[in-house]
Amino acid sequence: MYIRCLGMRVTLSTASLQQIHKYGGVSAFSCSNRSNDLQRMLFRKSSAQPPWLLRGSLDHRCHASTSEPDGSEPTTKPPEANIQKQSVNGKLGVYHAKRSKDHGSYSAPFHSLVGEPEPYDQWKFDVDTQRRIFCNRSLNMRSIVAVGFDMDYTLAQYRADTFETRAYHGTVKKLVFDLGYPHELLDWKFDCHFMVRGLVVDKKRGNVLKMDRHKYVKVAYHGFQEMSHDDRLATYCNTLVRESYDEPDYALIDTLFSLAEAYLFAQLVEYRDSHSSKFPPDSDYSSIYRDVRAAIDLCHRDGTLKQAVAQDPAEYIHYDPELIPMLKMLRSSGRMTFLVTNSLWDYTNVVMNYLFGNCGTNAELPRDNKWLEFFDMVVTGSAKPGFFADGNRAPIYEVDISTGMLQNTDNGSPLAQIGQSSSGHGFSASTKETKQACKVFQGGNVGHLHRLLAIEAGSQVLYVGDHIYGDILRSKKELGWRTMLVVPELAKELQLVDETVSLRKEIRSLRNQREALEDKIQRLYWSLRFEQLSPAEYDKVKMEIKMFEDQKDKIRELHRHAQRHCHQKFHKTWGQLMKTGYQNSRFAHQVERFACLYTSQVTNLCYYSPDKSYRTKEDNMPHEWEERDDAIRVPWHSQLSIVQKLSSFLSYF
Repeated sequence: MYIRCLGMRVTLSTASLQQIHKYGGVSAFSCSNRSNDLQRMLFRKSSAQPPWLLRGSLDHRCHASTSEPDGSEPTTKPPEANIQKQSVNGKLGVYHAKRSKDHGSYSAPFHSLVGEPEPYDQWKFDVDTQRRIFCNRSLNMRSIVAVGFDMDYTLAQYRADTFETRAYHGTVKKLVFDLGYPHELLDWKFDCHFMVRGLVVDKKRGNVLKMDRHKYVKVAYHGFQEMSHDDRLATYCNTLVRESYDEPDYALIDTLFSLAEAYLFAQLVEYRDSHSSKFPPDSDYSSIYRDVRAAIDLCHRDGTLKQAVAQDPAEYIHYDPELIPMLKMLRSSGRMTFLVTNSLWDYTNVVMNYLFGNCGTNAELPRDNKWLEFFDMVVTGSAKPGFFADGNRAPIYEVDISTGMLQNTDNGSPLAQIGQSSSGHGFSASTKETKQACKVFQGGNVGHLHRLLAIEAGSQVLYVGDHIYGDILRSKKELGWRTMLVVPELAKELQLVDETVSLRKEIRSLRNQREALEDKIQRLYWSLRFEQLSPAEYDKVKMEIKMFEDQKDKIRELHRHAQRHCHQKFHKTWGQLMKTGYQNSRFAHQVERFACLYTSQVTNLCYYSPDKSYRTKEDNMPHEWEERDDAIRVPWHSQLSIVQKLSSFLSYF
C-alpha cells in the first residue's frame, strides 16, 4: 500500500498508519480507495490527543493507492490546486509587481498554501555556513513530539532600518509631547547599527557596558564617549564588592527590540551632560531611563506602531519563502507545532498572514486564516516569561478569530454557553463557518498547553525563540524544554569569522610570542638576582634582556594593532558579538548555558533532517589545548628573524 501525502509517495505499514493517526487527527486523511481496514485504522479514535485537537488537525488531503511507486498518478486533484493560479489574476498581479519593486525580492508574494516547494531534498546537500544550526547540548529530534515558536524576531524578522527607526521616533514623540522633554529631541536621528545585543545599561551612571563571561567589563561608554582604561577599571573592576549587573540598577539589552531604547538613552545622557539646565534639578540618569522605558510602553500601547505594520507589512518585516516548507516538513514528520507569542490576536493575525502570503491591507487583499492550518495550537497574549512559571494561575480564554472576542473556557476545554446544547461543544457559529484549523487562545499558562497537546514530559518539546530570558532561560530551567535560540546577527558574524581566519591566526601567534618573550625576560632577571655571574656574564645577560625587551615592545604594538583591526571588522564600537577580547562575551555565555541549539534564522531547520541527532563538540579545558599552542609556538633561535618579518605587518593598518 502506498499513500501520497504533501506531494510525497511513501510506503504504508501498520506502524506508519498508527503514527499518521496519532498526529494527523480524525479528519486528516481522505483515501482514494475504500479499504475497510485502512478506513478503520485512520478514523479510529485516539486517546493520545484530546478530541478538540483531533477535530482541528491539519486538513491535508492524502490519496492512498494500491498501485506501485512507478504507477500512474491519481486523477483526483485537491480543491486547493487552483488557488495559486487565481491569485495572479486581476489587480493582484499589479499589486505584487509594485510590492516587488518597492521592497525587493524579499517582499511576500500572494501564494497558495499547497503549491510550495517541498524541503525534503534540501538537507541532502552540505549546509552553507551561515545557515548552520549549532549545538550546545546534544539533542535527538526523534524524541521531540512538539515544536513551538515565538513570533516576533523568530518567525517574523523585522527590518531594523524601518521598524526600529519607527519605534525610535515614536518614543521620542512620547518623551516630548507626553513627558515634557525639550523639542530639540524631534530632530534627532537613529543609527540602527550602533548598539548590539548583549550589552548592559548602567542606569545610575549613564554608561553602556560590554563584558565577558566572568562579568568583567571590557568596553564601557558614557553616552557615546568611550571611558578610558583607568576610569573603567576604577568604576567597575577595582572595587571591594562585585556588582551583579542585574535589575534594578542595570538593564540588559538581550533582545533586538531594546536597541533603539539603549541608543536613545545614550543620546539623552550626552544631552543632559551638556544641557543640564533643561532638566529638572532632581533628574538623574536613572529617572531618564525610566522615562525612556515609559515612553516605549506608551508607543506600543497606543497601537500606532502596530497599525503602521498592518498597513504595509513588507516595509517592516522580512519575508522568508522557506517558512511554509519548514512547517510542512515538521508536520509531515509527525511533530505537532504550536505558537506562543506575547502579541494579541489582531496583530498576530496581521503578521502571520503576511508571512504566509497575504501581504495586503484589508482593502486590497482580504486576509484569511489559512495559516492556522500549520499549527495545532496558538496562544496569544501569553505574557512570557510569566507564562512558563509553575505558580502562574492566569485564566485561559478562547479567541473568536472572526471577531477577536474572548470566550470563557474550562481551562482550555470548550464551555457550552447558556441555551446551547452540549453537542455544540461550545463553538460559536462564526468559528464553525470559518472551519478553524486549530484553536486560538489568549493568556493561560504552560500547564494548559501541556494538557491540551497531551505533552507527557518537558523534554518532548523544542521551543524556538529569540529572547534569552523571556523564551529560552525560563522554558529550559523551569520546564526542561529543549530550546533553540534565533540569533539573526549570527549570519554576518559567521561570514566575518571566515574572512578573518588568517588575521586571527596572526594574533594568536603574536600573543604566544609575547608570552614566550616575557617568560624569557623573567628568567634572565632571575639569573641577575640570584646567580653568581662574572662581570662579562652580567653584561651579556643585560644585553639579552635589552634585546628581548625591544622585541617584546614591537610584538606588543603589532598585537594591539592586529587586535583592534580584527575587533573593528566585526563592529567598530563593540567588536565581535560572541567575544570580548579573548573571552566569550556575556551574551555568548548565556547562549552556551541555556540554548540547546542556536542558529541565524528559524528556517535553517529546512536544511536538516527532522529526525537528525544534533551532537555537541567535545569540551576542552585549557590544558587540553597545549598541543595546538605548541604547534604554533616559535622556536627560540628563530624569534629575532620572525620579529623582523612581522614588522611589515603594520602596513596592513
